[in-house]
Amino acid sequence: MTRRSLDEIDRQIVAQLSTDARTSNRQIASDLGVTEGTVRARIKRMEEEKQIRITAVTNIDRFRNGSLAYIWIEVERSYQVREVASELARITELGFVGEMLGRSDILAITMVRSNEHLAEFVHQRISGLPGVRRTESTLGVNFVKHDYRMARIVS
Repeated sequence: MTRRSLDEIDRQIVAQLSTDARTSNRQIASDLGVTEGTVRARIKRMEEEKQIRITAVTNIDRFRNGSLAYIWIEVERSYQVREVASELARITELGFVGEMLGRSDILAITMVRSNEHLAEFVHQRISGLPGVRRTESTLGVNFVKHDYRMARIVS
């Protein structure tokens, strides 16, 4: 299957859906001056080619009983980064796992109820994984801006 790049109409469709994924194809078509069938076909293609995924997103601003925990992970050997990251990605409680450049090799993000919950999670689920040398954790305490659409590519 060949993947095409997103053209201007695709990007406009994605922009509208990223604001409100419930926007109807009819409304998007009207706003863009194309047919509803065009919008439907383009959304279907982008989903099939895994260029977009339409899903509900938790509004982190509404969580009062939890904190966003950033877990910075250093691996023993550089060749282990991908393997450790893949193992972390299997942990359902982690909402983000990424290979990083800089001081740490991997960043994992999750929600925790308390400092104790974070410590327990890190010690029981992460520190003991083969290849993990050390971890450092930080808690987000006040979110000035949280854009759930952060996956947008800056133009």
